[in-house]
Amino acid sequence: MAPQKTITPAAWAGLFVMGFLWGCSFLAVAILIRELPVTWIVAGRVSIAALVLWSYVLLKGLPVPPLSRYIWRFVLVGSITSAVPFLLISWAQHHIPSGLAGILNASTAIFGVLFAALIFADEKLGLRKGTGVALGVSGIIAVIGPEALKSFDLTSLGQLAMIAATMCYGLSNSVGRVLLSDLRPEVAAAGMLTGAALLALPVALIGSGLPPLSLRPETLGALLYLAVMSTSLTYIIYYKVIKVAGAGNTSLTTLIVAPVSIALGALVLGESLSAQAYLGFGLIALGLLVIDGRVLRRLSGRNAA
Repeated sequence: MAPQKTITPAAWAGLFVMGFLWGCSFLAVAILIRELPVTWIVAGRVSIAALVLWSYVLLKGLPVPPLSRYIWRFVLVGSITSAVPFLLISWAQHHIPSGLAGILNASTAIFGVLFAALIFADEKLGLRKGTGVALGVSGIIAVIGPEALKSFDLTSLGQLAMIAATMCYGLSNSVGRVLLSDLRPEVAAAGMLTGAALLALPVALIGSGLPPLSLRPETLGALLYLAVMSTSLTYIIYYKVIKVAGAGNTSLTTLIVAPVSIALGALVLGESLSAQAYLGFGLIALGLLVIDGRVLRRLSGRNAA
């Protein structure tokens, strides 16, 4: 059997930083949708982030691979990792609270583990991970609720859009590991975001016309945060962590995303969520902890002692 990927202390630190920065992104999107079309939120986010990262790559003199060989990889990974899920999330937040979006985003890890198990020999599912996935799926069902099937509306569709986005994220962890793991993290992130921009910019121009020429200060600040901190910086960390911890383990960062988005949604936007949403997050969180296995190993060690 191939050696299984584990999470080092440095990788855990990266997961926590990514979780916090991505958790704040839901508040930024909630601010942006008040003034910008969702297509331009995505196009602006990935384009600015790509420019920032390429500037960093060039200043550092990092080796750049031949575009003729990698451009299709950048477009494919960029579409799955950024362009499509960013569009789905931005649209979904028109219809559901940012905190609920953060909770549903936690299911990224569930799909990440599933896809990784299907693709990689060193990330097999097994009984423990299978149990964790089952708990996570139960949590997703609890968050959405059976009543959503009885009265299907835009709120229900928004929740399903979030689930579709998390499936993209879950798949992107594995696709990124296969196609871009031979590149420096900064170069892989810059290339992937360039591929996303090549898709997002034409869609924005065709679907929404030219972008607004002037934005309110809070909107501009939210866009810059989303592009620089929540995209450029996090993807540099992301590709470093995925090399060490593996695709499935990297998805565990969403365990940190949800509490951050819930807290900011309540404090800044005055959002409140149902007990059902918190129950669902509890099941998803429990599933992720079971998948990781550290807590179970410590408990079994104590019981044996």
